[in-house]
Amino acid sequence: MMTGTALRIAVVTGLVVGGATPALAQRREMQQVAADIRILQEQTQLLQNALVGLTDALKAVNVRIDEQTGVNRKAFADGKLHADGMGGDLRVVRERVDDTNVRITSLSQEVEALRLAIPPMATMTVQVDPAAAAGLPGDPAAGAAPPVAGAPDTTAPPVVAPTTSARGPITAGSPMRVYETAWADYTAGNFDLAIEGFNGYVRSFPRSESADNAQYYVGESYFQRGKLAEAVEAFSRVISTYPKSDVLGVAYYKRGLCYERLNQPDRARESYDYVVKTLADSDAGRLAKQRLDALNRARPQ
Repeated sequence: MMTGTALRIAVVTGLVVGGATPALAQRREMQQVAADIRILQEQTQLLQNALVGLTDALKAVNVRIDEQTGVNRKAFADGKLHADGMGGDLRVVRERVDDTNVRITSLSQEVEALRLAIPPMATMTVQVDPAAAAGLPGDPAAGAAPPVAGAPDTTAPPVVAPTTSARGPITAGSPMRVYETAWADYTAGNFDLAIEGFNGYVRSFPRSESADNAQYYVGESYFQRGKLAEAVEAFSRVISTYPKSDVLGVAYYKRGLCYERLNQPDRARESYDYVVKTLADSDAGRLAKQRLDALNRARPQ
């Protein structure tokens, strides 16, 4: 049997050992926690380093994007400037082409006018003095110098010239001069001469820019002379020949006036109605609306 002393020693030893075991376990747990903390700190440092690297990479990407955006913006601005320059050059070229076409048309019309104004060669003869042909002086008794070779024969039948007026050949000179002459007659109240002048202009230069106006003033001249049937025909030619003319609405309106004075109200209404429906905002449209309303009020019930 264990003695009392040995028993006491065993009890004390057990108590010491029993008390030391929890402390050791607690120390080991703290060491493990500290190790985990160090691992987490290392991982956190690695993540921070990776984040810094990613941030730097993003900054570099943003810088490159900004640089590329600037390059693209400059290229776009240069391209737009180049395109605008080309557009301006094209407009200049187009204007020059249009101007050239106008000049060519004007020259063609002037050549045509000269061709019509010059007598045909077939009607011209060469008159040569026999004495001059033989190398002899002319007859001094004749009181004049010998005829020049190539001069027209004054004894030949007269050449049929283009339509003429009191001012001379209607087609003589440039188209502008012909038109201005007819316009001067119109504004001076010489309506018969104006009719001849404008008619000659339309016949000689049917494709010119002023041909529609010339045809319109033929109708106006007839209208001023009181020749309403002829005016109707002239205005109708404006309508049928120049459907895109800027005087189309006025031609319809004036034709309606002619029909109205010729006591043909139904035809007058047709002309007025067209202007009202297609050119209501124009002066001709407003005047036609007034005349149309007046005709409708006067219509028998």
